[in-house]
Amino acid sequence: MLDVILKRFEQPDETITFEKGRFEIVHIGGMTIGRATYEPGWRWSEHIGKARGEKLCMVEHVGIVVSGRSGLSMQDGTAKEMKAGDVFYVAPGHDSWVIGDEPYVSIHLMGAERYGRK
Repeated sequence: MLDVILKRFEQPDETITFEKGRFEIVHIGGMTIGRATYEPGWRWSEHIGKARGEKLCMVEHVGIVVSGRSGLSMQDGTAKEMKAGDVFYVAPGHDSWVIGDEPYVSIHLMGAERYGRK
């Protein structure tokens, strides 16, 4: 018999909240999937990195943008914009921020070990 597991981000296994944002996490089928929601004005270096004493995010990201727009800059100065429908890979060593007046929402696909989860 095949198992079917259904979960919703409205009832996540974990939620990480911070100024101007939240990251909802579900664990399912040996994977961890996250939904990031960032409000206008959010910037990683300001709202996450500052408290950690870090200027750049050193986490690798794979996912898809659901809504809104985000800018990102890599350590080498490369800059990109991501928008709804974009499937992305972002290497460690970047900063990111919300562009415009609409919240930015993205889904992140992770192995169970990401974000300190096992």
